[in-house]
Amino acid sequence: MIHTDLCIIGAGPVGLFAVFEAGLLKMRCHLIDALPQVGGQLSEIYPQKPIYDIPGYPEVKAQELVDNLMEQAKPFKPTFTLGERVDHLDKQEDGSFIVTTSDKTHVHAKVIIIAGGLGCFEPRKPVLENLETYEGKGITYMVKNPETFRNKKVVLAGGGDSALDWAIYLSNVAERVTLVHRNETFRGAPDSAAKVFDLANQGKIDLILSANLKNVGGNGVLNSVTLESKSKEEIKIDADYLIPLFGLSPKLGPIADWGLTIDKNAIEVDTRDYSTGVERIYAIGDINTYPGKLKLILCGFHEAAIMMHSAFKYVYPDQKLSFKYTTVNGVNTF
Repeated sequence: MIHTDLCIIGAGPVGLFAVFEAGLLKMRCHLIDALPQVGGQLSEIYPQKPIYDIPGYPEVKAQELVDNLMEQAKPFKPTFTLGERVDHLDKQEDGSFIVTTSDKTHVHAKVIIIAGGLGCFEPRKPVLENLETYEGKGITYMVKNPETFRNKKVVLAGGGDSALDWAIYLSNVAERVTLVHRNETFRGAPDSAAKVFDLANQGKIDLILSANLKNVGGNGVLNSVTLESKSKEEIKIDADYLIPLFGLSPKLGPIADWGLTIDKNAIEVDTRDYSTGVERIYAIGDINTYPGKLKLILCGFHEAAIMMHSAFKYVYPDQKLSFKYTTVNGVNTF
């Protein structure tokens, strides 16, 4: 049995930052994640993707952000169970919980923090007749290493932030980038959309709007992508890679059976402290929902900070949360 103050389910960026916030309040953390490494989607799906909305970083690679968060959490000595899914949650008479994983690891914690991002997720795939034939042979759903696409012909499909960001980034890596979107406007950040239109106007990428993927072709490996416009005109493009970026299909898994209030695969929380409807269980990051929710890493960081001050009362029920600053050898501490 592993004993800890807080059991954080999910070792993505928000879960890792929660360790830092807990450490400032002298609370110990154990993190569980179904993935074999920390970092969540950032490490698993797009480690080299540039991120532009982290304060103090005009641009930071996803894996670099994860590495920095681990360094930030390191002084507070978090422990980890990786590659195991949380299957059961059993409440004890004193209000604490025993968590049991798929590999029968047991964790006893005073507070549960769900920071599982989108939960168990898989990419949304386009409906193409021979899609599976070319998966891993030119069709991929993520960019783990941009150098894979060096001097290659790459077709990106999608209209969100990932499609825009990768179109911008790969324009300096690939031989040719073609971005295909079924609409005339993008769902992603306006600034990124403007950059994509600028690149297209400069001839640095090909931008094809109001078109859908129709089929893919090749001889053992992908060599072409065929599109269909709204007017039913077919457009055939030479391609070494097709990267459909249609988002992720979230699945909460066993979390859905824990008596929490669920709305469209997300956990409803009270924005005063991001508590769920079950005492001592909190949810932060993309896995929660509330009026005005923005699914940004930045928002998850904010939620983690607020939430920890509420969780404190369960870990130290006889203490009031207060800070006293002192100076030791010229250094301010608390």
